[in-house]
Formats: sequence, C-alpha cells, structure tokens
Amino acid sequence: MLKEYQTVAEIYGPLMLVESVDAAKFGHIVDIEIADGSVRHGQILQVEKDKVLIQVFEGTEGINVDRSTVRFLGKPMELAVSPDILGRVFSGIGEPKDDGPTILPKQRMNINGNPINPYARDFPNEFIQTGISTIDGLNPLVRGQKLPIFSGSGLPHDDITAQLARQATVRGEGEEFAVVFAAMGITFEAAQFFIDDLTNTGAIERAVLFVNLADDPAIERIATPRVALTAAEYLAFELDMHVL
Repeated sequence: MLKEYQTVAEIYGPLMLVESVDAAKFGHIVDIEIADGSVRHGQILQVEKDKVLIQVFEGTEGINVDRSTVRFLGKPMELAVSPDILGRVFSGIGEPKDDGPTILPKQRMNINGNPINPYARDFPNEFIQTGISTIDGLNPLVRGQKLPIFSGSGLPHDDITAQLARQATVRGEGEEFAVVFAAMGITFEAAQFFIDDLTNTGAIERAVLFVNLADDPAIERIATPRVALTAAEYLAFELDMHVL
C-alpha cells in the first residue's frame, strides 16, 4: 500500500529523517519526489516509533526539506527480470546503464531471496572450462563451487577477470551458459574496460553486467551482490541455464 509523506525533518549527508510515519518496515524502498519533479530512490535503514531513517541512493544534494514528498512503496527492493537482461549493463541496483530500453519484466524478484539448503544441492562434479590453463589443469572449477582469486596492486586481475567472463563455458552446453558479472567500487576506466572487452568479443550477448562505480552511493554496494545473485537465480531456475 502506497503512503506519501511531506514530513522530512532533517537531511544529513546521504541520510534523510522522516517523521510521523505509520507502519514503515526496515529494508523497504521509497521514492522521493523533489521540488523539480525528479524522483530519487532510497531504502529504510532504521525505524524508531514514528521516525524513519532513509538512505538515499542518488544522494541528497538539491533536496529541499519543505518541498519533498516521500512515497513509501511497502515492499523490499526488487529486480525486474526477463530473458532480455542478457547482453545488458545495469547499475548496482539493477537500473539500465547502457543505451538500451527499460526492461519489460516477466516478473519482479525480491533481492532478499531465501537461502538454498546446502543438503539439497547436488555434489559438485561438472567441469567448467575457463580457458586458463593454470585453473583448468591445476585447480579446475566445477559447477556449484566457489573459486577465489587473490590479487594485489599492479597485477593483471582485470585481465584475468575479463578472460574468465569471456571464455568460461560448460563443455557441450555452450548455448545454455550465461555469465553474471558484478563489480563494486571500481573506476569508470575499469568498468569501461570490462564492457568493451565483452562487447568486442561478442561475449556480452550471454552476459549480464551489474556495475557500481567508485563514486556511486556506498549503500548501493550492499545491494549489488544481492541483485546479481537474483539475476543468476532467475537465469538458472527459470530459464534452466548454467550460470557463472
């Protein structure tokens, strides 16, 4: 149920305090309409009696306390999903970041999904070919497994990451394989490198990219992994694809 309030009491940095709010819930999202008619988005961080603390994703610069309307949507953050998300680049909260159209969703999925019971998972034994000999030969990656790669300043971690996203496949089932790529706090140059690399090689057609830049709101970085995992679960469970 939508509820609107014009009771913004205080703004401090990216935070907004709204008073006299009824039945707000932690984690729910809000729309904030400011004086010029534009809309910003936020998430409820704390609720204390009738006071609500909101983190504004796009920042609070230019928001007038007396001329802003906060619309409580009564639901947690959701990701609009459809097969059309493949080949697209999104922000850390799932908004289109490329020149493509807005996604017409087949469904909207709560990014705070329920965890999968580990006992319900199959034993990992199906090989994922990365095309990197040191991984495939010495420490092979299989479906259902996590493979951390540790790096340091000055090392070619961007090149390795792009190569993994570009080359990884399940042997014999390449048409059903997708890559969900999530980056948090990276520079614009690094983000453009990944986008250009996947675009120029055609690998972006089977990939979904979620990119949070260094100058994007910090709260967005908390949502980015959940948004990416939600997209991966949709591709895997609804479209029956193998997902890296």
